[in-house]
Amino acid sequence: MFSFRKMLEMPSSTEALPGRPSPIRTAENHFVSGRPLKGPYPEGTAEAMFGLGCFWGAEKKFWQIPGVWVTAVGYAGGATPNPTYEEVCCGRTGHNEVVLVVYDPRQVTHQDLLKAFWETHDPTQGMRQGNDIGTQYRSGIYVYDSVQRTAAEASKEVYEKALRAKRYGPITTEILDAPEFYFAEDYHQQYLAKNPHGYCGIGGTGVACQIGVGVAAK
Repeated sequence: MFSFRKMLEMPSSTEALPGRPSPIRTAENHFVSGRPLKGPYPEGTAEAMFGLGCFWGAEKKFWQIPGVWVTAVGYAGGATPNPTYEEVCCGRTGHNEVVLVVYDPRQVTHQDLLKAFWETHDPTQGMRQGNDIGTQYRSGIYVYDSVQRTAAEASKEVYEKALRAKRYGPITTEILDAPEFYFAEDYHQQYLAKNPHGYCGIGGTGVACQIGVGVAAK
């Protein structure tokens, strides 16, 4: 059995579950907007990917932002191909619960999304978010190009200064090239729209992230 301590550590290649060759089934369309989860996405849109705790509440935050075309929840950053929710939760895939955000840069910037990301959770908690504990709840920004990486790293620096001024510890957020995104099961997609009174473990620090309001992420 995997111990609780192991659930706070990334599994080794020998510990990771084998997964499966084919994707698990998921919804075709966004429950709120009706738009296709897997595309095709409109020309001119861009993608971003974030992990900030339980993906139910995280996804709702992003689909409510004007200029976001569609969102989906899934798993990324681990070793197991096409994992299930139960496999991710057991701590033996290494995947994070993440939100894929497809957005129109003419209406909402990547900086706007970064600001929402930082302010919606506590990025200093390591392998947890509030009462949700495990590797799948770690904070992460997964970037699609060098521009996104530069913006992510600069915003982390800005926000870490703000957090330290309020006596928070160092930020533990990982910033990595976007790994393969595996769509989560149908019932997880737009969960809080289907279950308005469902659990949401997302909660910010109350510290504002100043990028986009006069402090640029260069």
